[in-house]
Amino acid sequence: MKVIAVIPARLASTRLPRKMLRECAGQPLLAHVYRAVRSSELLNDVVIATDAEEILECCKKNGWHARMTSADHRSGTERVCEIAHSMTADVYLNLQGDEPLTRAEHIQSLLEVMTDPAVQVGTLKTSASAADVNNPNAVKVVTDSSGKALYFSRAAIPFDRDGIRPVYFKHLGLYAYRKAALDQFMKLPESVLERSERLEQLRFLENGIPIHVGETQFDTIGVDTEEDLRRVEKMLMTR
Repeated sequence: MKVIAVIPARLASTRLPRKMLRECAGQPLLAHVYRAVRSSELLNDVVIATDAEEILECCKKNGWHARMTSADHRSGTERVCEIAHSMTADVYLNLQGDEPLTRAEHIQSLLEVMTDPAVQVGTLKTSASAADVNNPNAVKVVTDSSGKALYFSRAAIPFDRDGIRPVYFKHLGLYAYRKAALDQFMKLPESVLERSERLEQLRFLENGIPIHVGETQFDTIGVDTEEDLRRVEKMLMTR
């Protein structure tokens, strides 16, 4: 497969303003993400997709492949779709710009999901820690016996009514798409579930488009707050 990894990066984050360029362990957060994605040997190209001139200039200064995309995009998926219309590949990865703990193993697991040409959308899950089960910032996922997602939620799913202690899985916000799935996503209106949970992947499920979920043993920490940034910084410096 020809695979292009896209790292959506914007400055207009609300909970942690300018987080892509915030210093973390002596470098911009985006530098750690780009280096982590580049560690995979399975990618034909890695592109930072941004709508900010300041990020574009940072990329040029460091020799990172970057492209300007529309400021009207409401999600990373929409930004990846724009890249897919200018760069040809079999599979496009959406690797979040606020996931500095992304590993080559994540990318390998994600691409294993896509080896079946019938799979249009893939993502990853990992066992949820006790602290993440009831944490609304840690998205949970339940799947059927074939590994297809049944639902994603910020709530603790499944609900443990009788105390049987089910295994909870945390969803990792790393995605793989074929171009047809991206084009279909763009044609669909924002769904009710998507709007309720603020989870864009629910647009696929609510419109009958399966999401196949691979499993990984490696958790990540998405940087959304100042606390997240400092926590990740300690981990990166330990590495």
